[in-house]
This record gives sequence, C-alpha cells and structure tokens, in this order.
Amino acid sequence: MHAPRDLALMTADVLARLRARRPRVHCITNAVAQNFTANMLLAAGAVPSMTLSRDEVVDFVASADALLVNLGTLDTERRAAIDLAIIAVGAQVPWVLDPVLIDRSRPRRELAATLASRHPRAIRLNDAEFRALAGVEPSAEALARYAATQGSVIGLTGGRDVVTDGARTIAILNGDALMAKVTAMGCAASAIVAACLAVEPDAWRATAAGLMLIGIAGEVAAGAAHGPGTFAPAILDTLHGLDAGTIVQRARLEQ
Repeated sequence: MHAPRDLALMTADVLARLRARRPRVHCITNAVAQNFTANMLLAAGAVPSMTLSRDEVVDFVASADALLVNLGTLDTERRAAIDLAIIAVGAQVPWVLDPVLIDRSRPRRELAATLASRHPRAIRLNDAEFRALAGVEPSAEALARYAATQGSVIGLTGGRDVVTDGARTIAILNGDALMAKVTAMGCAASAIVAACLAVEPDAWRATAAGLMLIGIAGEVAAGAAHGPGTFAPAILDTLHGLDAGTIVQRARLEQ
C-alpha cells in the first residue's frame, strides 16, 4: 500500500506527464456536460474530442488515448455511438464508465450493467448509482468486492471519495460543497480520470490521481469564489495552474 505522501507525489507526477503528453480524450458525454468537460480537460493539459456521429466516432476513438462513456443524456445517437466506440477501443485504449442517474431509469441501469461487464478500466459513480449498479449498499467491503469481481477500479465520489481495485483502497477527503452546485462537475471528474489513464497504466493510481486533482482544485477554487457562478471559472483557473507543491500540501488521504 502506498503512503499518503507517496500518492500525492504520484498525482503530481501524473499531472506533469499529462501536461507533457497532451493526450486526447474522446468523450461520449451528455449535452449538458460537453462544454464544461472540454474546458476542464484543456485546463488539465489534455485535448478533448466529442463527436457522436456514426460516420466518425470509430475513427476518433481508435486514434484517441482514452475514452469516456457517460450515460447522462442517453438519446438514440449516444447509445449507438457508445457501442461503436467500445468496440473500437479494443484492449489498447483505456475507457471510463460514468453511469449517470442509473438509479432513476431501468433501461439505463440495464445498459450500465452490460457496459460494466465489458471491463472499463474505471467506473466513476456516486452512492445511488453504485447501489443501483451493484444491488448493495456502498460499504468499503462491497466496493472492493465489486471492483475485484468486475475487474474495474471503482471511484466512488461524494463528500468522501473512495478508490478501490479490490486489493488497494484509498479515501480522498479533498473537495468543497460548491462542487455539487455546478452542473457537470462529476462528468468532468470522470473525464479527468480518463485523461490520467491515458498517461498512467496502473488504473488504481490513475483514478486516485484524477479524483485527487479535481478535489484539490475544487477546494482551492472555493476559497476564491463567491458562489457557484464564480466557482466554475475559478476551478478551471485553479486546475490549469495547479502545481506539485499545492498537491502535496493539500492532499488529505485515508487508507
């Protein structure tokens, strides 16, 4: 198990590699989230692409460094693009599943279960979504068991983020309540995880790094914001300027 300081230093290293390599993350995400997600990826150092066209999505995904599959606005075009994209990534391109609002809809819950069985490198979700996907309460044991069974890292986000691959578990305590007041913050977190997966082959480390980066950026940004309206641009600025010293100083982790 990594010591908390080692994980903070690892996160700083992942961010440095992300900025140096500028990986492209193809995002199949919801209409509400597209603009903010793209800007968050750019602020972190990655390059977003967003096309859903059946004629183009395979080419875009096949040449991407990572893929985000977000079930937010699950229209016919996105459903078709998701299937084509996952086939296109094969085993080489890492992908992240964000099963948005599967607790509200049986068809999307069934789709999420099918997608989870296709072994995304990471699944980023909240308590209600995990409960709907796994059929159990999100205890530490249940999260670890589900991650080990699925072969995917679980990144459970909320007031306290938990990242587990079944063998390794870390809790990230960074973040701020204002993050829940801005649309697409969770969607952007999933995209940042995907960007980290593009430069870090260990999916547990990449998921922890992604959630740590957005949590620390949100915490710092909240100190300069007056509310949700000023927080959204502040987190973009903060993520863009985040440095290793701030990451190591601010990281609050529990094993």
